[in-house]
This record gives sequence, C-alpha cells and structure tokens, in this order.
Amino acid sequence: MTAIARTGTGRRGLATLVCGALAAGGLTAAGVSALQPGAADASSHREAPLISGQPQYDNTDVYAFVSPDKPDTTTLVANWIPFEEPAGGPNFYLFPEDAQYDIHIDSDGDAQGDLIYRWTFDTQTKNKDTFLSNTDQVTSLDDPDLNITQTYDIDLLKLDDQKVVSTKKIADDLPVAPSNVGKASMPDYKKLRDQAVRQVSGGGTSYVGQADDPFFLDLRVFDLLYGGDLSEVGRDTLKGYNVNTVALQVPSADIRQSAKQPTVGVWSTTQRKNAKGDWTQVSRLGSPLVNEVVVPLRDKDKFNASAPWKDADFLKYVQRPELAKLLEKIYGIKAADEPRKDLVSVFFTGVKGLNQPAGVRPSEQLRLNTSVKPAADPKRLGVLDGDNSGFPNGRRLTDDVVDIELQAVAGELVGNKNDLGDAVNANDQAFSGTFPYLALPTAGSRGPLAGKGKGDASGSSARDALVGGAVEKSSSSGGTSDAVLIGSAGAGAAGVLLLGLGLLWWRRRRTT
Repeated sequence: MTAIARTGTGRRGLATLVCGALAAGGLTAAGVSALQPGAADASSHREAPLISGQPQYDNTDVYAFVSPDKPDTTTLVANWIPFEEPAGGPNFYLFPEDAQYDIHIDSDGDAQGDLIYRWTFDTQTKNKDTFLSNTDQVTSLDDPDLNITQTYDIDLLKLDDQKVVSTKKIADDLPVAPSNVGKASMPDYKKLRDQAVRQVSGGGTSYVGQADDPFFLDLRVFDLLYGGDLSEVGRDTLKGYNVNTVALQVPSADIRQSAKQPTVGVWSTTQRKNAKGDWTQVSRLGSPLVNEVVVPLRDKDKFNASAPWKDADFLKYVQRPELAKLLEKIYGIKAADEPRKDLVSVFFTGVKGLNQPAGVRPSEQLRLNTSVKPAADPKRLGVLDGDNSGFPNGRRLTDDVVDIELQAVAGELVGNKNDLGDAVNANDQAFSGTFPYLALPTAGSRGPLAGKGKGDASGSSARDALVGGAVEKSSSSGGTSDAVLIGSAGAGAAGVLLLGLGLLWWRRRRTT
C-alpha cells in the first residue's frame, strides 16, 4: 500500500512538474503578446427599472421623418436591444417570439391610435447539434451555413375608439438580416442587408435586422451633468454598439387623416406574453429622453405600461422639469418660470403653426407634419436652427436631440438663449441616402486578421493569431515581431530545461 502510494505520488509529482514546465513556457510566451481587454461603458437606453432587465423588449429610439429621396412617403424606424456588443456571441441578437413590436399612428391628435403596424417573429434553426449561429461563411440570406434565421410578419391594424376594426397582413415570412458576426463569417454584410430590404403590400418598403445604433450622445450626462465640467463632453458613448431595428417606408397619404390635417403622432410599444398567455405592454417610447430625464423614478415603469390618452398623469413633470433645476444648481443657468408651456409644446402638443393638430389632446408622442418637405441642407438642431423638417417636427436620424432638448429645457424657446450641448454632433458612422438610411452594423471582428485565413497585407492569418501572433514581419530592425519570437523561444527553452531537470530528479528518486 505504501509502495503504491509512493509510486502514485511520484507520478503525480512528475505530471505536475511537466505540466508546470509546459505551462511556464506557454504562459510566458503568451504574456509577451497579450492584449489588454478594453473597458465596457454602458448607460441609458435603459429608461426604467423593470425594462432595463429585459433588453429584447426594450425600445431604445423611435424616428419618423419624410423620406428625403421620396418626399411623398414617410419613414418609420424603431430600435430595440440597447448596447449590442458586436462580438457578443455565440448567441447573437434575436427578436423574441413571445413579443409584439408595434408602431402606433394617431392621425387626428386625439391621443388615441388609429393605426398600428405590428411586427411578430419566428426563429428557425437548421442544426441544433452545433453551438454556432453560422457554420461557415455566409454569402446570402438563404445560405445553408446561416444556421439560425428569423422571419417576420407585419400586420396593419385599423382602430376605432381603441377597438380593432380590421387587420391586414402586409408582410408574410420576410427574412430578418442577421447580426453581423464578423468579416470572416459575413464578408459582405451590405449584400445581406440589401437582400433583406423588401416590398410590402400597399406600396411600402421594409427592412428588419441589425444596424449601427443611430443615437449619438455623451451619456456621461447622467454623472451629474458631466460633473459640472463641460470640458469633459464629446465622447459618443454609443459608438461601436448596434441595435435591432424595424424600418418601414409607407405612402404618407396612408397614415395621415387628410392633406388638410397632415400631422401624425407616432410612438412605439412592446407587448410581451405573460405566463397566462395574455399580452402585457412592457415598453413605450415616443419623443426621445422623456421617460429617461423627465419622468421620475416612481413613475417610469408606469409610463412604460401606459397609453398616451392617460398622459395627464405625467404632464406635471414636463411643466416643472427636474433637469432645469439641476442646470441651475450645477451651472448657474437660471431656470425659466413655471409652468413650462414651451416644453409642453415640444413634448405633448406639437408646435403651434408647425405640427400641432387642431383640438390636440396633450400626450407624449413624436409629432410629424408630413406636408413639410425635407430640407436640402438639414440642420442638426432642427427647428431651433430654422429647419422645420427636423426635431421636434418628427425626428430624423441626423437630429441632435440631446443638444436640442438641453437648450430647450434651459429656456431657449422663452428667451434664455444658450448654447448647451454634449459636443457629440453627429453619429460615428455616416447614414445612407436611401432606405433604410441606417448605417451598417459594426462587425464582431474588426481587425486585419478577419480574412478567413487569407491574411492581411503583412502576411499574417487567423492561424498566426492562434499561435500568439508570432509571425515574422518585414522590418529593418526586427521590431516587435522579433521580440515576440525571442520571448516565445526563450520561454520554450525554459520549459524544456525545467522538463529535463524534472526527468533527471525523477530517475534519481526512482533509483533510490
């Protein structure tokens, strides 16, 4: 028993020593070329406590604008799932099947929906015996190597007094563009997106899939308004993140009441099926940042579950905004007199003479006058800068809503002139001039090694990366590549030396 125990101990000691020697060489070699992970920053797009824990159902932004290249149509865009990290696999970003994603249209200003465009989704998996969402390079939406796919339907619901009077399917089993896994998996993502742009019944055009998050701002605003130091603004916190988007372009005549009443109210909601099988509204969004910076914590979840015709419950927060008091406290900008009728027009009624319907019932919606032609030279500050085709007349992708709302809350519309802003004046990626207008999503792999073994300009490939990047590069002085090779060789030699000493020790012990 004792002899067996000693032999076992010797073998375990030898195995430990061998593994330790090899690990020492391997870890030392890896340490020479290791990359430090980047810090992840995230905030906002998470406007209420309950929905922040349900990102698949969390509506981040809504846009409504007269299409710049087709001015007889209106483009509606709504986004979900905030802060999609592009490389967040192997389970990438899907629309859940137990949800209804709705864009509501109020065509007469009475705070009740007259139309609903509703998206629902189905998921298909070809091979459940793999962990991969794609099993090889994907070159089309019907590529057999695209393992997990989604399709969607769009239903158009017409309502009268909040009761559905008719339902029409305008899209059936259309493909969703997948998450942009990376250049090795999807070398031409634009081709995939183009294939996902489809015509729908009634003369509309649809796109559903991933996109670069079009919202741009410095979210450190929630760190007590940049800590009272505006020199710290200017970092687009949403740079590099994606969202899941639905975009629909429809004839403006289909959604407005008439040419004499061309203003429509737009908002989105998400319904989720509960354990009883009933649909429950869990998210709501119209104008940007209202629930985030106007509605207080006690009512944020209530707002997400509510409807515009009940918005009298939230009117007081618009009339007496907390943000104006914070600006006065931190920056000394005197708050305008209350109640703030100017902010009511921005968020609840529309601007008189521009996008305020006759007999409007105050409610939080994104209001768009569909008769205002697109500006040839859009101004990022919209109406504040004399561009009546921009926010708060609808919302274009290029509208700098953070600067607009900061300046409005500080009293720009009542004579308190200011130039407040977060110094992020445009999206990090350029928007397209044609539908769906959104920028392509950031790829999960963004480096030069994402060429599926073909190598970059300096001759490295995916295989090179797997061996620690120890590839000799042309250089007159050797440089970093030589250092990596020398470090790796030295570490390997140290491992061999330790292994030899271990074997010598073990043989002597065995002889004894």
